[in-house]
Amino acid sequence: MNIVDPETIKLANRLCEASGAVIRPFFRQRIEIVNKLENDFDPVTEADKGGERAIRAILDAERPDDAILGEEYGAKPGTSGWRWVLDPVDGTRCFITGRHEWGSLIALEKDEVPVLGIIDQPVLGERFIGVNGRTELHQVGRVTPLHVRDCADLKDAVLCATDPSAYMSPEQIAGFERVKAQARFTRYHGDCYIFAMLAMGFVDVIVEGAFKPWDIAALVPVVEGAGGVISNWQGGVWLDGDAVLACGDKRIHAQVIALLK
Repeated sequence: MNIVDPETIKLANRLCEASGAVIRPFFRQRIEIVNKLENDFDPVTEADKGGERAIRAILDAERPDDAILGEEYGAKPGTSGWRWVLDPVDGTRCFITGRHEWGSLIALEKDEVPVLGIIDQPVLGERFIGVNGRTELHQVGRVTPLHVRDCADLKDAVLCATDPSAYMSPEQIAGFERVKAQARFTRYHGDCYIFAMLAMGFVDVIVEGAFKPWDIAALVPVVEGAGGVISNWQGGVWLDGDAVLACGDKRIHAQVIALLK
């Protein structure tokens, strides 16, 4: 049942335009990088912060009763049952090294269930929108419906992960290596962008470590709207802090879960 109305979808697109206008001028520039952690490295830049501020300003003015959760500025409570989940630069490491495999994540949840998700790459002009049971790629002058590709067996699958050594425990790395040994080949890095490539049919399996809500909320409608499946490593509904598994073909989902265990 379609529950996201056209005006809300238009608003989500305007949020992308607003954040993209802030973020683009910072890309491939020598900008200040702040580390948010004392004993590790979690970078943030004015692109992250400014993009989120631009989105919040619009939502505060036009949807004041909606809740907001953003990576940089935290949670704002709401009363409407709707919550916007924001990560304006998912893949800041890629961003600060001049690579394009990052994106702006904007999600809308209804009663804590993601019902709209956008992976926006404002430099490439690619916007992947999952809403009301379908996923499309929006580019200037063109809209392309997306669907995952058939891949019945893990031995024929392309496996992706951002960086197991940085985001997985030793036990999780061992599970990942078992999947890698069975896959056709593996490519690393890509953050949210590899989930867009799964929706396009270029990637078959994505195995990632623990995610936060702003890392995954937008990915769920994009993957599921393209016919894929996204879950935790046990095959259940993702909960805050769970490791993430996404598969284009549901037939290999069970194969991967068995290996991860």
